Amino acid sequence: MSEVRSVAHRGDLFGQRVREHWSGLPGRRLDVLVAGCAHDEPLALEEIETRATGADEEIPAIRAVLEERADLVSWSLGDLRSVPLPPRSYDVIQLSFLLERIKHSELVFDRLLQSLRPGGLVLLRMRDRKSAYGLLDRLTPSLLRRMFWRMLVTPGTPGPLPSVYEPLASSDGIYAFCLSRGLMITDDQRNTSGPARRRKLTVAALALASKLSNGRYPATHDEITMVIRKPQHHFARVL
Repeated sequence: MSEVRSVAHRGDLFGQRVREHWSGLPGRRLDVLVAGCAHDEPLALEEIETRATGADEEIPAIRAVLEERADLVSWSLGDLRSVPLPPRSYDVIQLSFLLERIKHSELVFDRLLQSLRPGGLVLLRMRDRKSAYGLLDRLTPSLLRRMFWRMLVTPGTPGPLPSVYEPLASSDGIYAFCLSRGLMITDDQRNTSGPARRRKLTVAALALASKLSNGRYPATHDEITMVIRKPQHHFARVL
């Protein structure tokens, strides 16, 4: 039940912030970039005209998901350091469970931001490197990760996807990144969700990892949810 409430609250937050952003635009269409297409739901914005485009790494499991997504008018797969991303073309970037599974994450995030219009929003969800979930995810051998994935998730769910967890994939990493680029974090939440919360065994493993790390990797949350705003002016800085 707690996971259902967490998902609903996150969706309400994203929907509310997008509606607030759209209210400042004269009723025009919102262009959305879905960066990370494997594990997220389309934005529920029935009264707002949107046009969603996808971008992700070239992974067979992700390609299979994209071929079933009717909400995307087009999508590109490949090295996210070089996939086509027209500058200042999107009002909203839905950045979902991507930063923790890619290399060169800061470079990729910078490229995504270049495609965002001034004043635009980033709706960020990612697994937290500094949580017990993130610790186990990146330290578990790939063979065991595949075995646990088959045990824990609904058949057809893509994964397990790579577990890279560069420093950016943490609250400290995101705050430092945003500060250095003049971005404003308007909302910051911690959530418990995902396959690790669906079995008592894995919940116990998270609690043990937290205890053995003396609480440095807490089991109280698995993911970070943030809303980030790009400033209207290039030289704006958040103090």
